[in-house]
Amino acid sequence: METARSSERQRTAAERRRRELLEAADRVVLRDGPKASMNAIAAEAGITKPILYRHFGDKGGLYRALAKRHTDALLSALRAALDAPAERRARVEATLDTYLAAIEARPQVYRFLMHPADGADASPSAEQGFDVGRHSAPLLRRLGEELGQVIVERVDLGPDSEQTARIWGHGIVGMMHAAGDWWLADRPCSRERLVSSLADLLWGRLAEAGDRDVKGGPGF
Repeated sequence: METARSSERQRTAAERRRRELLEAADRVVLRDGPKASMNAIAAEAGITKPILYRHFGDKGGLYRALAKRHTDALLSALRAALDAPAERRARVEATLDTYLAAIEARPQVYRFLMHPADGADASPSAEQGFDVGRHSAPLLRRLGEELGQVIVERVDLGPDSEQTARIWGHGIVGMMHAAGDWWLADRPCSRERLVSSLADLLWGRLAEAGDRDVKGGPGF
C-alpha cells in the first residue's frame, strides 16, 4: 500500500513539474515566437537542457506538448461558440471569430506553431530550431476531424452524411487557417469584415441543411 501511495505521489509530482515546464515554455514562446529555443526554455525554467529533454524526450516532444496544450484550449473555445444559444448564422460567425481572435491575441504562439522559418537563425552556430513543419499539419487535421464530428452529429446532410461532414470539417479548417494566416500578416481588413465574408462563403448549403436532434444543445 505504501509503495502504491509513493508511486502516486511521484506521478503527481512529475505531472506538476511537467505543467510548470510547459508554462515556462509558453512564456518564452510569447516573448520570442518562432525564435524560441530549448536553451531559452531551460533557462526560463531554471534547469539545464538535459533535464528538459528528460521530461519531453526531444524538441519534437516539447513542441507536441505545447501544440496539444494550445489546441485543446482552442477546441474548447470553438465548442463553446458552437453551443451558444443563437441562430445558426450567428454561431457560424462566432466560431470563425473565436479562431481569428485566438490567433490575434497570441500571434507569437501562432507563429511558433505554424511558421518556425520566420524567426530561424541560419548561422552555423545557431541551435537547430524546432522541426515544426513535421508537426503542424497534424494540428490542422485534428481540428478538421473534430469539426467534422460536430457537423455529422448536428447537421442532416442526407446520404453519405458522415463523409460529407468530414470534407466540410477539413475544408472549413483549411479556409480558416489560410484566411487567418493572410489576415494576421497584414491586417488588410477588420476582423469583423473577414468573419462576415467567410460566413457568406460558407452559407450556401449550410443554410439549407436541417438540424439533427441534439439533446441538450443547438444544432450547428
